[in-house]
Amino acid sequence: MAQVFFPDTGDIPLTPGHTFPAEKYRLLREAVAREKIVPEGLLAAAPRICVEDLRRVHCPAYVGAVLNRTLDGCAVRKLGLPLSDTLVARSLVSVGGSLAAARAALATGIASNLSGGTHHAHRDFGSGYCVFNDAAVVSRVLLDEAAVARIAILDCDVHQGDGTAALMAAEPRVLTVDLYGGKNFPARKVPPDVAFPLPDATGDAVYLETLDEALAAIAGFRPGLLIYNAGVDPLHEDRLGRLSLSLAGLHERDRRVFAFARKHSMPVASVLGGGYAQPISLTVAAYANTLRAARQAFAS
Repeated sequence: MAQVFFPDTGDIPLTPGHTFPAEKYRLLREAVAREKIVPEGLLAAAPRICVEDLRRVHCPAYVGAVLNRTLDGCAVRKLGLPLSDTLVARSLVSVGGSLAAARAALATGIASNLSGGTHHAHRDFGSGYCVFNDAAVVSRVLLDEAAVARIAILDCDVHQGDGTAALMAAEPRVLTVDLYGGKNFPARKVPPDVAFPLPDATGDAVYLETLDEALAAIAGFRPGLLIYNAGVDPLHEDRLGRLSLSLAGLHERDRRVFAFARKHSMPVASVLGGGYAQPISLTVAAYANTLRAARQAFAS
């Protein structure tokens, strides 16, 4: 059974009408408990990442400016979220939860973080609602510790993971594989190791065929850990997605990823990634399906 970590820092305070759905984390946690998707004993509050681990990939001055809330106005605008104590705390547990999930996956085969997927964060700046880059920090920590020899990052968030690609570009022990909307944010892409740009309005069939190609590339790399950004913004109803996957198509995506990991005896840690559907209940349902797919794939 999968250990699942969740952020317990409360909703990020935002102005009414902000495009970032800060309440999605709380709503997902409530749905998980209400629908008993994950046994209560396997749910744990995500720990905070330590500052020293953040500095393995992020500029110390940038880390300090975030923690001290001294980012300048331009940096805050690029981030897209107002800097607050809650956002700082959430950013620390987002990365800490992903590291905890990765460690749990290495021990048991699978684990999940109900946050993270902050793939737009770069070495010295945040972007696209992402403060610190969890996949990059997790990869660097585990490689430095020699906990694993090779790591694959499969990014299925609809927006290209420019920060992750940039931070891992010089690391041959990490394979970055990215399925994303080719015309979507960010305007300037940073090439991952294996790129699958998709045209607007891509539906289930083409997407799933492309996913199979991505999984084949990962199989050839033979990683000791798979970090899976299971963003649900490819959903047709997503305001920022521009692709056209159905809820069932997204569930099948998750099922294939977890079945692939199980087949290849590949530990897998999933992180939440983006989701901006209207109504928000669709985003929460898609996230919940990711957990269901993980549980089903590793049920025995």
